[in-house]
Amino acid sequence: MIRIFSHYVSKMAFILLLLEVLILLAAAAAASAIWLADGRHVAARADNLYLSSLAFALVIVFSMSTLGMYQHRAREQLRNTLLRITPSFVLGFGLLSALIYMVPALHFGRGGLLIFALGGSGVLLTRLVVFKSAESAMLEARLILVGAGSIARECIELAASKIGFHQFTVVGCVEVAGEECRVPASALLPAGPSLLDIAHKYDAQEIVVSVSDRRNGAFPVRQLLECALGGVKVIDAATFFEREACQIRIDSLQPSYLIYGGGFDQSFLRATSKRIFDLLASAAICVAALPVMLVTALWIWIDDRGPIFYQQERVGKDGRIFKVLKFRSMRMDAEKDGKPIWAATDDPRVTRVGHIIRKLRIDELPQMLNVFRGEMSFVGPRPERAFFVEQLKAEVAYYDIRHSIKPGITGLAQVRYQYGASVADAVSKLQYDLYYVKNNSLFLDLLILLDTIQVVLFGKGGR
Repeated sequence: MIRIFSHYVSKMAFILLLLEVLILLAAAAAASAIWLADGRHVAARADNLYLSSLAFALVIVFSMSTLGMYQHRAREQLRNTLLRITPSFVLGFGLLSALIYMVPALHFGRGGLLIFALGGSGVLLTRLVVFKSAESAMLEARLILVGAGSIARECIELAASKIGFHQFTVVGCVEVAGEECRVPASALLPAGPSLLDIAHKYDAQEIVVSVSDRRNGAFPVRQLLECALGGVKVIDAATFFEREACQIRIDSLQPSYLIYGGGFDQSFLRATSKRIFDLLASAAICVAALPVMLVTALWIWIDDRGPIFYQQERVGKDGRIFKVLKFRSMRMDAEKDGKPIWAATDDPRVTRVGHIIRKLRIDELPQMLNVFRGEMSFVGPRPERAFFVEQLKAEVAYYDIRHSIKPGITGLAQVRYQYGASVADAVSKLQYDLYYVKNNSLFLDLLILLDTIQVVLFGKGGR
């Protein structure tokens, strides 16, 4: 993994993106060259070739991004690759056609069909080569865990679940005296002269410290220092989870990690760029979704003749209370006893219209008004109700950290995790929220926006 503006990105996914941009530019240039070579277009300017090629490459990459083709968990076989490329290029064709209609200079002439044929073939071939290379044992990262407790078990489970471009393998665990063993006996490594010798013996490039109690006299500080000096990278479990899962795990988190670990950018430059992004993104979504919002409003009113909008108090930045605006998706008597209730799967309180608009996240669209008011950001932790916030603050460590920035309409937890409906769900989502609060940037906001489009298109996570 590499870090781009504080966010961890798969190396293979990044390489794949660069290769495909070059392939798409080459395909577009070839098709444009055919058009320019046509005797009827001798007056065409050469800059059309560069502009058209760039537009094609960016539109196709955008289309593939919105369909999740650059997520590092998206490795797949030839058949699935074809099934994902096809809708991406169809979407790209529609977007490019609209762009050409607005900017006629981007017209490809006779090369229009050829550009998609060359581009699609090039992308398919590139993905086959990259995916095959990613499966090579030579590219597999090998790591050793220091500790054999519950955190080590979670690290092993995370490694076993990886299906991304770049694989990593847990060679085994080195027990530390005084810690309860929670991993299978087969995962334990035999003792050696030192950790560095064990790392060399098993050809491990990295050591992950998964010991929760480091004040224990048996904690091998000197041996870990020897590993770092000997060329074997040493990281703690919190960094491992942050890098590999985009989470800051509560159970492996030390307060010092938040204090000295960097991040938490709330500078004037970041605040200004985020506000500009919020306003531009919200305005663009409002314009694009206006027909959908008008139809939704009419549909809600026809369904039960009740109110179209619903306002609810939520907790914002620094614990301030504000009223969030949503399309009403539940019956008017959803909480007739006045006590807040977690939403559940197939919640009987949800109306017929509500099932659809919640699944597609259309009910969230009126919150653009909250963004314009400055009460919310476009991207950030989802605001929760004060009743649940007080409950969660009492039960979940570090929960209040998510209130150090403005809440958002969408966020990392919303695109990576299902709809929260319990304290356990809130803990899982908090781990993504903490990652966002620590590493937030305009780059990460853009990635979350692309993932949000995918969530809306496929109706993921709604209840």
